[in-house]
Amino acid sequence: MATLSSIFDPKSIALIGATDKDGAVGRIILTNLLNSRDRKIFPVNPHKKTLLGHECYPDIGSIPEHLDLAVIATPAKGVPGLVEDCGKAGVGGAVIISAGFKETGAEGVLLEEQISDIRKRYGMRILGANCLGFIRPNAGLNTTFMETTPPPGDIAFISQSGALGDAILDWAADAHVGFSMFVSLGSMIDVGFGDLVDFLGDDWDTKSILIYMEGVGDAKKFMSAARAFSLHKPIIVLKPGRFAESAKAARSHTGAMAGDDTIYEAAFKRVGVVRVREIEDLFDAAEVLDSRKLPGGPRLAIVTAAGGPGVMATDALIDLGGELARLSPETIGKLNNALPPHWSKGNPVDVLGDADTARYAKAVDACLADPGVDGVLVIYVPMTIAGSEDVARAVVDSAKKSGKPIITAWMGGRQVRNAREMLVQNNIPTYETPEKAVRTYANMFRYKRNLGLLYETPSELSEHKTPQKGPLKDLIKKAALEGRTLLNEKESKELIAGYGIPTTVPRLASTSEEAEDVAKQLGYPVVIKIVSPDISHKSDVGGVITGINSGDHLRNAYARMMREVNERAPRAAIEGVTVQKMIQAIDYELILGSKRDKDFGSVILFGMGGITAELIKDFSIALPPLNQTLAKRLLEETKAYRLIQGYRGKAPANLEEIEEILVSFSNLLVDFPEIAEIDINPLAVSRGKPHALDARIVLETEPINYSSQYPHLVITPYPIGLITNWKFTDGTEVVLRPIKPEDEPMERELLESLSEESRRTRFFSFFGNVSHDRLVLFCNIDYDRQLAIVAEITENGHKKMIGVGRLYVDVEKNSGEFGLLVHDSFQKKGLGHKLLQILIERARKKGLDEIVGEVLTENDKMLGLATKVGFTRKWLAGGTTSIRLPLR
Repeated sequence: MATLSSIFDPKSIALIGATDKDGAVGRIILTNLLNSRDRKIFPVNPHKKTLLGHECYPDIGSIPEHLDLAVIATPAKGVPGLVEDCGKAGVGGAVIISAGFKETGAEGVLLEEQISDIRKRYGMRILGANCLGFIRPNAGLNTTFMETTPPPGDIAFISQSGALGDAILDWAADAHVGFSMFVSLGSMIDVGFGDLVDFLGDDWDTKSILIYMEGVGDAKKFMSAARAFSLHKPIIVLKPGRFAESAKAARSHTGAMAGDDTIYEAAFKRVGVVRVREIEDLFDAAEVLDSRKLPGGPRLAIVTAAGGPGVMATDALIDLGGELARLSPETIGKLNNALPPHWSKGNPVDVLGDADTARYAKAVDACLADPGVDGVLVIYVPMTIAGSEDVARAVVDSAKKSGKPIITAWMGGRQVRNAREMLVQNNIPTYETPEKAVRTYANMFRYKRNLGLLYETPSELSEHKTPQKGPLKDLIKKAALEGRTLLNEKESKELIAGYGIPTTVPRLASTSEEAEDVAKQLGYPVVIKIVSPDISHKSDVGGVITGINSGDHLRNAYARMMREVNERAPRAAIEGVTVQKMIQAIDYELILGSKRDKDFGSVILFGMGGITAELIKDFSIALPPLNQTLAKRLLEETKAYRLIQGYRGKAPANLEEIEEILVSFSNLLVDFPEIAEIDINPLAVSRGKPHALDARIVLETEPINYSSQYPHLVITPYPIGLITNWKFTDGTEVVLRPIKPEDEPMERELLESLSEESRRTRFFSFFGNVSHDRLVLFCNIDYDRQLAIVAEITENGHKKMIGVGRLYVDVEKNSGEFGLLVHDSFQKKGLGHKLLQILIERARKKGLDEIVGEVLTENDKMLGLATKVGFTRKWLAGGTTSIRLPLR
């Protein structure tokens, strides 16, 4: 199959639909292509011999040279045939400018399906249809019909909308913003967001990616690519449709509450992507997120000489989820010494309208030195004694002395223009209003927080026994055979209980005394006793109902019990009903649920539960699989998180147990693609302990593609099936398993205890202590793109990593690069050979074409092992040897 380089870095290009007619699309594209550097351009038009001084060809097959790329700008109906011609001619890729496809209806959809089938048959890559094309200013290549080319720069811009992309480029030109690439995706027959992010990840000219996204397309590919890119460079997304609801009818609280936009928001957070609300914010964010000075948190100090703008900034900060920093007593003391007695005595720091430059500088320095301050906003209004340029110069000096970010709002026009220019030249963000400055700061700390999640090492939760999935699968099959898509409460609770989620199952009691005992034991807050002399069996005379001490919920519980008793003894006359409040057992009601999203598959919702869950709408969304760190973040992003830590004398919830439930719930979703929706509502907390009082599970009605192991997930979970046991010849037991984020301490111990020789032969250099960020890259991997199998032994009760084999997948080349490391104390025991066998087997199962590696030529042990399993060698300059193993 051709690579994306065929499209985006072609050496030879054919334009099908070229013309010399003034103002025509084919004329503009041809002109742009002919202006490109070091590329052969071949116009195609059966009615012309020459075009703009260049030989013209009647069709693609008549061009005597190999073509990397064909740009197609002809009527839509003829495009499938032209793509077929390109495939026969061995063209690597095509850009389809033509409109008239799925945007026009069913006939256009059929045309796209034909093109897609042809593309797959010939292994071509296609950008479009109905797109503007792409521009690479740094490479001097423009395939669009836009008559202006933006200046070179380091920002890549991917737009799903051609018209909006054109408008944004025009706006950016006025703002003097340069680009490494502009791409219009159109209908995404083939190339989508994930492909472009992957391609740009290896582009040295690109430092950040801006995206205008209407729909994600291949969500799994985008999530994987974005996660890999955002570890090194920022991705900023503008996505409209924040208030659009899902078109699929919801059958649960979760389905009703978790709309499309909230799921997109959660997906972006999960992979370190920053979302902005306005076009201008795209470019503001691109400028500041690439900075080394990102805030450690949301706590902002505001320095101003005018109270009004300070209040405006404060409102914007709180609205965007930031915090006003609480200044320490030491900082207040410094400010008391530096400012007049009637200064504001807090944050915002009002230096007053008669402030001179020194007063600004002292206030800014004091705030930057405060450990409770993550960043400083300086607001200047041309009303003070201090001149705008003088204050700007002082801010620049303060910024040079601190690692914390400073953002500025220089309000006004001509009077402050030069000061703004000075700030920009010194890489200090500056804006015309406090609100814009605060928006930028909010984007900075969100980006930092999301990156922190990618880099954080989760701690181990207590281990549970692997659930017996067979009986649980049988339970779902039984419902499906009966034509049911809704499991009853007993079945639903049996399913979640199988994953260690505590449940309370309503049961009938033999007597009212037994009912009270059951209620006390299980912590039920309400007991309903039903007594009737007409019921002949004692087993029919009492009952226990779950509920809370609120009228609506209690009435519903009572109604359920009445129905049950009437079904069991329809002729019974109810003599009396006594309701007793046994204990104030339930402190908090939460909701834990899941729904199937059309783009992102199964998603998890957590928040405030009960009968008012949809009204309150206090919830957060996450994508499975979850570990302890992600579960904790899901908790923290709700208002309920503060509530359940103890409110008005109520006992705090056991947060660790709730985190375990969230992880167990995630595991349940991973294992059962048959589940469309789940509600555990309420997940009640009684005396600190969470229990599922009610559960509802809806099964998927759409066909499930079981050819994929996880057809319902966009993030590949931990591949537990790769865990194997092995032994050295001396009987030492070794566990071979995929690496986990939790392995960071063991990985550090392994690397730091290696001999210098082992470090040099594996990493081609000596190194000292390994940074946390680098270890995260080693341990927190994307299992779609990488595989790291660790060898683990246990010595004196202590787990120890003694080796690791890694496979890095190159999506573009469909190949894998491997690396092996075995601790000095365990070499020559066959471990390296075993690890390499596992990597080769996995590469074959993934359908890779080959495995490659690069080894120091002096590393005889590694070269000997590679030769033994079939690798071929190629000596390279610089003392290294390339090794290769074909897999097909």
